[in-house]
Parts: sequence; structure tokens; C-alpha cells
Amino acid sequence: MALPWTLFGSAVAYPATPIYVQQQASYWSNQQAETHPTCRVLPKSAKEVAITYLVIATIQCRFAVKSGGHAAFAGASSIEEGITIDLASLNSIKVNEEQTVTQVGAGNRWINVYEYLTPKQLSAVGGRVSDIGVAGLTLGGGISYFSGRRGWACDGVINYEIVLANGQICNANVNTRSDLYWALRGGGNNFGIVTRLDLETFPQGDMLGGLNTYPVTANVSLFEAYQDFVTDPTQDPDAALILAFVYIQDRWLASNNYEYTRPVADPPIFRKFFAIPTLASTQRITNLTDLTVELTTYTPSGLRETYITATFRNHARIQQLIFEIFLKEMDTIKDITGSLPALVMQPVSKNTLSRFSRNGGNALGLTDADGPLMLVNLSFMWSNADDDAEVYAATARVIQRSVTAARKLGVDHRYIYQNYAANGQDVFAGYGENSQKRLIEVSKKYDPQGVFQKLQPGYFKLGRF
Repeated sequence: MALPWTLFGSAVAYPATPIYVQQQASYWSNQQAETHPTCRVLPKSAKEVAITYLVIATIQCRFAVKSGGHAAFAGASSIEEGITIDLASLNSIKVNEEQTVTQVGAGNRWINVYEYLTPKQLSAVGGRVSDIGVAGLTLGGGISYFSGRRGWACDGVINYEIVLANGQICNANVNTRSDLYWALRGGGNNFGIVTRLDLETFPQGDMLGGLNTYPVTANVSLFEAYQDFVTDPTQDPDAALILAFVYIQDRWLASNNYEYTRPVADPPIFRKFFAIPTLASTQRITNLTDLTVELTTYTPSGLRETYITATFRNHARIQQLIFEIFLKEMDTIKDITGSLPALVMQPVSKNTLSRFSRNGGNALGLTDADGPLMLVNLSFMWSNADDDAEVYAATARVIQRSVTAARKLGVDHRYIYQNYAANGQDVFAGYGENSQKRLIEVSKKYDPQGVFQKLQPGYFKLGRF
């Protein structure tokens, strides 16, 4: 069944039309951009989203929903020979008079939010890469530079506006549909189409941040500093870091993103890191918008992309073993055309985990008793589809071997971070049995026919069917 050029006010874009081509090019990964829906519908309001959805559900057409389109694998927010509901026109942003809540349309990317809030000396718990979509990041959890003090992005949402399976537009918060509110805080796209997120907003001025680059031979010193950071008795809630190892321009390098959410040039918690000689540094006092734009330059669009992840209990030995496994496995594929492999290690502190219980808690299945944890993300960029199988196999081996090594040391952990997960990883089993069961119960309540499990097949599903 072909849709008209407009659908009750929503623009409908077909292949080869300017809007269709433009929106296909807006995906981060080539795998998503190369997935071609029959048409793209661009609603401009929650009501138009609901009407579009009801038409699609009535004709039993498979569909996808796109916010920012930053997922790596095909079908996450795109669909072949179905309909993509593109939320790009849901781009309103408005802070209340008290400057405590910002209403954000689900089609925004974090750069839009930060460019609106930063001049007002305000911020919200959100993404660290500027072009990631607000809705997608938040529904999967959402690591932030503010996480030590405020939890993840999902913990900073005080209300969701959502289109349910019956077409109803409603709100979910701690007082209204609190079970759905809980589920949306980490439960992904399984419950409806989120059209607006109301974010806790707080004063925020300049901060410390930037990228320090090291020779890869500094790995031992970096791991020692990392362990001191994680076990520091102050657990400074304003500090965040991203430790990475990358192969670029025919050599291995190490890098560290240090962020401190106050304008302090030399925070004590980073001093062991700062004592390690660098090859280059962009570290500076600046604003959040500037830092997120900088980090985006290290994750360019227009390439083939893959992520795969695992979580570990903090342990010095496993960190070194994962690094060694990564180097060995990447040696087989690091020279393929356009390759950019990266091993990324990030701490999840007890401070951060303790914030997961705010406002009734989130769905991630973690408490401060689990911490401190280390999230490992293996990211790989490359140019040619002919190399897909080799890349997927090698990156999967890194994670498999790392988990096996961790089990031997007793430091493995079940959690799988949705926003870093590869297609096929069992995200919700990683949340634990209780959380997974509760998510399925909420799904059955608000989507009894399983529309968002069957007709919207993309991304991570709850396994009801």
C-alpha cells in the first residue's frame, strides 16, 4: 500500500526525492544509510506521530523510528522495504521559567540541547558526542560527564511524552504510569514512540576537558592511574574519564578524555594521569558544547561501523589482559581499508550507580553494590562491505576471549550496555532476571498485541515472541 505525499500533515518522502536522500545521509553508519525504507514519514507533532503510527499498525506494515540515527548496525533505526518514522521535525526545546526543566522534542540531537542551554549557564545530563540523538541515547541509559553526581541520562528524565500501541498520547513520570516511566529508563524502544523528554536542568558554567594522547607504551602507567582513579577514597563526583587505545596512521596510540565539571585546571583526582608525559593535548577550560563537538570529530560518520561491549568488575589484571587480547586480534585486521579500531575503557563508579535509584529507579538492573564496574566498548570503523565478516568475527573474538579471561579471575559481570551493544547481544538478559521479567510485564500491559516487538523489529527486543 503506497502512502500519499502527505499523511494528515506529515511529509512523506519517497526514494530519490531530496528529503529522502538528505535524511538517508543523516545516519552515522553506512550500514544504516544503505538500508532503504519504502518511504520516510516526517511528522511535526506528537499527534502526527500517533496518526502515522495508527495507519502503519492498521495496514500491518513493518516500521522503524529514527531520532538521531547514531546506532552502528543496519535496522536499528532504519528498515528495508518498510516505513521509517523520522522524528527530525520534533525539534522544539524550551526551558521553564524556574530553569529547572527543559522540554526537548525527540528529534533533537544533543548539540541542539547544549547550544540552547549553554548560553543560559545551564545544562542537563546528556550525551558526550554532539550529534547523538536525545531519545535514543536516553532510552538506552546514557553515560554523561555529570554521571558521578547525577547518574545517567535516563535518570535525569522527569517525564516522557509517548505514543502508545493504541495510539494514545500520554505522559509517563514518577506519579503517572510510574511502571512505564521506570521501563523507559533503559528499556529501549519496546513500549511506544517517545515524542518528548522533559529533562532535569541545573546551573552549569565552564568545565575542564579535552583529549590527551600518549604513546601506547604508556599503557602500564595509564592502567595504574586508572586504578587509582577508580579506588580514590574521595570518589570525586565531578570527575569523568574515557581511556582508549587506537590504531591510526600506521601506529598504536593511547588517549584519555579527562572531564571535570567545574573550571578547575588541576583536579587532584587526575594528578597521577597528569604526571604521564603526553604526545599532544587539547585539555582546557571550556564549555560542554565545545567538548561534545570535539569528541564528535573522533567518531566521524560516513564509514562502516561496529560496536560490541562487555562489562567487568574493576580489576587491574583484567584490564591488562583485555588490552593484550585486543592488540593480538586487531593485528589481523588493522590494515584493511579505512580501518580505525579502538578499545575504550570507562569506569562506572559507586557514586554513579547509587544515582540509579533516583525517582523510583531505572531498568538497568544495577546498584552501587555492583560497583565499581568497567565498561569496555570495542569500536571499529572501516570502508568496504567486503570486509564485514572479517571485522565482525575479530571484534567478537576480543569480547569472547575477554569475558572468558574475566570468568577465570571471577571479575566478569552480566551487564550489557545497550548503547554499545552489537546486534545479537542479549541486552536485557544482562539486566538480570528481575529487571527483564518486569520489563516484559510492562510491555504486555501497554502493548498487549506486541506491535513494538513484531512490526518494529529493529534494535533490541524483549523476546516476548
